[in-house]
This record gives sequence, C-alpha cells and structure tokens, in this order.
Amino acid sequence: MKKIIFTSLLLSSTSALSSPAPLVSIDTHDQFFNAISKHCGKAFLGKVTAGGSSDDSFSNNDLIMHVRRCTDTELQVPFHVGKDASRTWIITKTGSGLSLKHDHRHEDGSNDTSTMYGGHTVDGGWAQAQSFPADQYSKELFIKSGIPQSTANTWHMYIYPEKFTYRLTREGRDFRVDFDLSKAITPPAAPWGYKD
Repeated sequence: MKKIIFTSLLLSSTSALSSPAPLVSIDTHDQFFNAISKHCGKAFLGKVTAGGSSDDSFSNNDLIMHVRRCTDTELQVPFHVGKDASRTWIITKTGSGLSLKHDHRHEDGSNDTSTMYGGHTVDGGWAQAQSFPADQYSKELFIKSGIPQSTANTWHMYIYPEKFTYRLTREGRDFRVDFDLSKAITPPAAPWGYKD
C-alpha cells in the first residue's frame, strides 16, 4: 500500500515538474501589453518631441515603429531611424512584471556590442504607462562600454488611443519620441537580424 501511494505521489510530482507554471500578470501590465498588441502588424510614423538636436540622426530621419510580432507573452517592435534598421524593442511578460530589452544588430544581422540592454518594471504602473529602470546586466554593459551615466537610465512607454511614446530619462537627459497611432503606414522591411 505504501509503495502504491509513494509511486502515485512521485508520478504526480513529476507531472507537476514537467508542466510549466502558469505565467501570471497583473491587470495594469496586461492592459498595457494588450493595448500595444492590438496594433500588431501595423507601423506608425513618429517624431522627436524632447531631447533632440538639429544634427542628430533621430531629428533628421523618418522614425517608424512597427508592431511586428506578437505572442501572448512577447511583443517585437522594430524602431527604424531612416535606413537604420538596427533597433528592435522587445517587451516580455515575465511573471513578475514586464521586461523591455533593446535588441541592437549590425546590418549583417550580427549582434551589436551594445545589445539587449533595458530594464524591468518595479511596480504596477498604469494601463497607459510603464517604466523600466536599467537592470543589472545593462548597468554592467554601460560601465564596460564607457558610458557610466547610462546606469541611471529609465525607459518609459506610454500608449493612448492616438499616441504611443518612447521616452528615456536620467539626470540631465530627457529624450522622447511620439508616434501617431491614428494613421498606419506601410510597414518597413524586417529589421536587421530578423526575417519576414
């Protein structure tokens, strides 16, 4: 009898181990994620509204965000700056919040030295706004890259019915790009390192 009970317990615990735990999320994270996801497949034009200068690449090129790939747990949003297709924002449900990573590639698809930096939510945020303070990987990358001021980075994303905003803040720096969600444009080609 003891052997049967032990075998039954062993089988049920093995079954539990083989099944992934459900990915839970709070309402504000889900609502924010879903608000972006509903634009899946669409692309939108943006413009620098803070922190730009007349001679930088962001102010002198078309800025396009493309909500390119969407699953229940991950959004891939390339950010094209003119012909530069090196940037993709990756927003992921982690079970303890939302992660934002910046996937940077070279034109041949290989990883840039500075890639996959970003941060993770530390609170519930709002359905329309989430903030991502730099994580430890990013801080170490910035130190190694000689830009220690970036360890204080916080990235913010805001989504409203007609506007999406990407913003970077730290002491002495406030950079912001607003995208017009009221008018979709023809999506660009796949970003570097990805395939259509």
